[in-house]
Amino acid sequence: MYAKYMKRPLDFVLSLIAILILSPVFFVLTIFGLIAMQGDPFFVQLRPGKKGKDGKERIFKLIKFRTMDNRKDKEGNLFPDEIRLNKYGRKLRSTSLDELPELFNILKGDMSLIGPRPLLVKYLDRYSEEQRKRHNVRPGLTGYAQAYGRNSLTWEEKFEKDVYYVDHISLWLDIKIIFKTVSVVLKREGISSEASATMEEFIGNGSEVQVNV
Repeated sequence: MYAKYMKRPLDFVLSLIAILILSPVFFVLTIFGLIAMQGDPFFVQLRPGKKGKDGKERIFKLIKFRTMDNRKDKEGNLFPDEIRLNKYGRKLRSTSLDELPELFNILKGDMSLIGPRPLLVKYLDRYSEEQRKRHNVRPGLTGYAQAYGRNSLTWEEKFEKDVYYVDHISLWLDIKIIFKTVSVVLKREGISSEASATMEEFIGNGSEVQVNV
């Protein structure tokens, strides 16, 4: 009953309230982002959302505050993530403030406050059938995997937690995840993986390559 009738209305009301309360923060971070990133302070990227009646994931535009600048080498190629992730960007990521614009995705219905994090579109054909169950619900601003491990988890561990959430979704679990997420953010735990400044790419066969997700 909660997942079918209560979760979406709660998402709409709570995201609207949060946007109104945090509007001064949005304004300040937008100005700071313009300066720190020397241009557009927002990062927009296509991400897969909840499956539709046809069994296919709905693709939407996720919006975040930009944490990496666009510095390039002499050949015109972007520098690695750890170089482009400047001091301002690291601060945003460590406090999770870069995620705030996703409140507008929640308001629109692209996302939920709680759910599996929306990953890259190119991962869709790399999931196992079990892992793809993570798209049976709307992706979240935070989720079970973010509250209990964040980027310190392997991809396999993340997907196990995502599927667990899908199979056990409830109001109590969402409340538990919210409080745990607040604790994790305040302690700044699991911001990066052990192997990179951001997170490794999910290949699908156990291999990983560094990429920002």
